[in-house]
Amino acid sequence: MASKPGILTEWPWQKLGNMKYVVLAPWVVQSVYSFVTKDERERDIMNLLIFPFLLLRLLHGQLWISLSRYYTTKAKHSIVDKGIEFEQVDRERNWDDLIIFNGLLYYFGFMYLPGASRMPIWRWDGLLLTILLHVGPVEFIYYWFHRALHHHFLYSRYHSHHHSSIVTEPITAVVHPFAEHLGYFLLFSIPPVTTILTKTSSVGVFVGYTTYMDFMNYMGHCNFELVPNWVFNHFPFLKYLMYTPSFHSLHHTQFRTNYSLFMPIYDYIYGTMDKSSDKLYEDSLKGRKETPDVVHLIHPITLQSFYHLPPAIASLASEPYSSKWYLSMFWPIPYEFMLFTWKFGSTFAVERNVFDKLKMQTWAIPRFSFHYSKSSQKDAINSVIERAILEAENEGVKVLSLGLLNQGEQFNGNGELYLQKHPNLKIRIVDGSSLAVAVVLHSIPKGTKQVLLSGNISKVVCAIAKNLCQRGIQVGVVCKDNFDKLKLGIPTELWINLLISTSYTQKVWLVGDGELSEKEQRKAPEGTHFIPCSQFPPKKVRKDCIYYNTPAMVIPKALQNVYSCENWLPRRVMSAWRVAGIVHALEGWDVHECGDTMLDIEKVWLASLSHGFRLPMLDHTFI
Repeated sequence: MASKPGILTEWPWQKLGNMKYVVLAPWVVQSVYSFVTKDERERDIMNLLIFPFLLLRLLHGQLWISLSRYYTTKAKHSIVDKGIEFEQVDRERNWDDLIIFNGLLYYFGFMYLPGASRMPIWRWDGLLLTILLHVGPVEFIYYWFHRALHHHFLYSRYHSHHHSSIVTEPITAVVHPFAEHLGYFLLFSIPPVTTILTKTSSVGVFVGYTTYMDFMNYMGHCNFELVPNWVFNHFPFLKYLMYTPSFHSLHHTQFRTNYSLFMPIYDYIYGTMDKSSDKLYEDSLKGRKETPDVVHLIHPITLQSFYHLPPAIASLASEPYSSKWYLSMFWPIPYEFMLFTWKFGSTFAVERNVFDKLKMQTWAIPRFSFHYSKSSQKDAINSVIERAILEAENEGVKVLSLGLLNQGEQFNGNGELYLQKHPNLKIRIVDGSSLAVAVVLHSIPKGTKQVLLSGNISKVVCAIAKNLCQRGIQVGVVCKDNFDKLKLGIPTELWINLLISTSYTQKVWLVGDGELSEKEQRKAPEGTHFIPCSQFPPKKVRKDCIYYNTPAMVIPKALQNVYSCENWLPRRVMSAWRVAGIVHALEGWDVHECGDTMLDIEKVWLASLSHGFRLPMLDHTFI
């Protein structure tokens, strides 16, 4: 919101939330009905194509946000070397309001404005008139209107909302109060309305002008420079007719310079051109090489989780992962993207974070969880993980942490496979087991005397059981095979605290790998604490029980550029496996943590706390 919101700040349909698209429904239905029922000579194809055109505009904006986030993750050509946070994501999640607003005006205009219906496909005179009107009145009036918006009265009530984003993203371009958009529409409608009134309008020019406005708007708000130097070297006059992302970025950092819409000529004429524009452009193009200190290696979970990756849909990525029915209709998109990246590249960067001087990146393997369960995919995926490790090694990365199924015990021996192949690696491979164990142990409610272990036995589960037995806590196991496996990893003198349990009376259940069925959960007493020990959470089926997150920690404020949620975890909460890699690098530990290796659990725990990480649930303390 603006610092002092004025009248008409909110959009008329703001209270509808995600249902706001229903305001277009009557117009869409009417356009289809009219096209179907009218005689062929009376049909207006333009009216029918408005809704598909709006969808294309949404797709256009989404492509820009994905491209921008991917390139800024690499940080090489970033203009402003700062991050964004959840506050900005929330403020800009209504970027599609402009498209809804334009859609309503399109339907109204093409229905009631004389000459707007049944346009020809193309007219050259309409194109020439549109260009002249944009270069002249539109750019000129916008320049002075924009300067007026920076007067303290209008700025505090309206334009400050847009300038809240110092580090811009493409969709920042269209995030303004409703009243401001009313002014923009009146201005930007000058060319199309004029061509309609002069009977020189055409479908091609209308669509082309709107697409041009979107393209330039989104491009100018990217936080990386993408206009190549040869453009201005070969055509020097273009520096007055086409701005660049770095040019407009200065407006968001300096505020009182570079007011122009898309053509800097008016800033040159009226002396508001920022003197550092050329230098910032050259520096941004030149770029800078940045080597991350820590890489966290993940993979999408399901086809729908693809849309929750940071470069995908910003609003979804900023919330814990949950299935959305409408995303099922677009399943070919993530699958085709996966196949494309699998063929032409191994991993792709999805996020970049900074913790003081420590630089971190998250890389994703282009495979989903169901691929990891297929034996035919095992060697291929391990090969991609191996290449990612070697790539990180060549770049000078200090620590690589394995997330989700990239560290499966049956898959690669908790990462031991890669050390066997490359015993002289300088990069440290971390599976995060020690911190995961510590988080689970410190999440168990105070006073607990018995726990029940369910699911498969893993490295983490064995370590938890051993620690509990050492502290005199009874560990119950339902399956005899799991009981026998645990005995192999626990000293004989501790077996007295290990037992086969069939009563299901324990109020604390430690849930390991493997699905915890609804039938099993129904056997738990009321108020049972379900505490996951695994990378994946159990399905919640009981309202009278307490379900914990998978092992995770709240991150300190110093960890910046966090604008997405890690899978199903809440905001600013990271999995213990990911935190472990960060702490490993911060402490400068020169050891691997993979295979059967387990670090000192208490040492890892205290190190994490010393760097500001903490448990999400502060009211639960270890016994």
